[in-house]
Amino acid sequence: MSQASVEVARGDDVTLTCNFKSKNQVGPNDLIIITWSGHSDETSGDKVLFGTYYSNPLKVDIGPQYDGKATIDSDIDAKTSKLTLKQVTLKESRRIKCYVQIPGDVDGKTSDTTSLLVQVAPSQPVCKVVGTAEYGHNISLTCVSEEGSPSPTYKWERYDVKNAPKAFPLKTTEKDGVLALVNASMETSGYYICQSTNKVGSAKCNMTLSVLPSSMNVATIGIVAGCIAGAAVLIIIIICCVRKQKKKSKETPVVEYHDIPQKEYIEEGNVHITEERTDKARSDDNGGGRDDVSVRYDDLKGSPEDLSVRYDNRKGSPEDLSVRYDDRKGSRDDLRDRYDDRKGSRDDLRDRYDDRKGSRDDLRDRYDDRKGSRDDLRDRYDDRKGSRDDLRDRDDLRDRYDDRRGSRDDLKDRYDDRRGSRDDLKDRYDDRRGSRDDLRDRYDDRRDRYDDHRDRYR
Repeated sequence: MSQASVEVARGDDVTLTCNFKSKNQVGPNDLIIITWSGHSDETSGDKVLFGTYYSNPLKVDIGPQYDGKATIDSDIDAKTSKLTLKQVTLKESRRIKCYVQIPGDVDGKTSDTTSLLVQVAPSQPVCKVVGTAEYGHNISLTCVSEEGSPSPTYKWERYDVKNAPKAFPLKTTEKDGVLALVNASMETSGYYICQSTNKVGSAKCNMTLSVLPSSMNVATIGIVAGCIAGAAVLIIIIICCVRKQKKKSKETPVVEYHDIPQKEYIEEGNVHITEERTDKARSDDNGGGRDDVSVRYDDLKGSPEDLSVRYDNRKGSPEDLSVRYDDRKGSRDDLRDRYDDRKGSRDDLRDRYDDRKGSRDDLRDRYDDRKGSRDDLRDRYDDRKGSRDDLRDRDDLRDRYDDRRGSRDDLKDRYDDRRGSRDDLKDRYDDRRGSRDDLRDRYDDRRDRYDDHRDRYR
């Protein structure tokens, strides 16, 4: 091979030359085979076949992966073979071998290799934190570029809040893009930058490292646990309240009646009537209250003899029963009269309410009438306003008419002026024509005189 190694940028074309020498004389009918191939690379581990040259018959076989991308030119007389690769990529960055086969010549070196290095600038590196960023822990900062040929080198730098360079903590080690930080503390926190560099170019990544005490995590766990416990207690309280409410709803409700005296009030023009009655009035209406019931119960609770006497008294003559019936009937009539009186008072209140409502309706009607009259006045005002606008429009039309009439008079005056000038021109033309006639007459006179003189001299 002409060169032990070749460097080329990605996307460029490259040509490799292989020179060979035969021990015996090579005839024109001898078959010589030259094969170009690539060794397995570090990433995929696959070998590559670029192509094979055959001298008799002359033929070149290009590998299927490099059809249209690789060419092989061989000169048997000059004993050289050239491999040309177009737009190289990282896939071609490997050791490439030239293998020559000559019939009857097996001694010596039949192949040679060269190293093709495709140069690619490093890609944007990725910075990561490996480990737990807490006090007392060992953590590592990693920096890796996925692309880069030749392989890039990595360098870490540290800066403070004022963007000034700052030294690494003690016992910090750096190797192959890994920055190892031992026994992290508050001093370990800072702004870190990693730079990836090779022959072609460089790229950077940065990160901010914050080392926190372990108690921060404990406090966070305590806060979460406290929130969960509080939520559980609140749910239990709600369940207990709901159950207690259900028990209360199952119990028999005790209804208490409170009589309120009758009261009348007026709100926003409407009359509302409420009826409030005292316990004494209700007792009168019902023929007695709880006290009467207790007395009657005590009477019934007496001895059998008292009960028999009371029974005899109740069993008395029909006249007593009729008297008692009349008394009860009279009390019922009194109650009915009292009810009629109250009903009458309520009817009076309703009549007063209807009267007030009627007066309000009258006021509303009067308001509507006045509103209607105001609308009529507005309509009349609009009509008059419209008539005034019409008169104003008519005045504008009259002014425009007068303007046009004045312009027509001006045109007439200009026409008269021009006509007068034309008459002046005509008069001047007549004067000139008259003068020409005079000249013609004078000419005729002179001509006659000339003829007379001619006749005389003859």
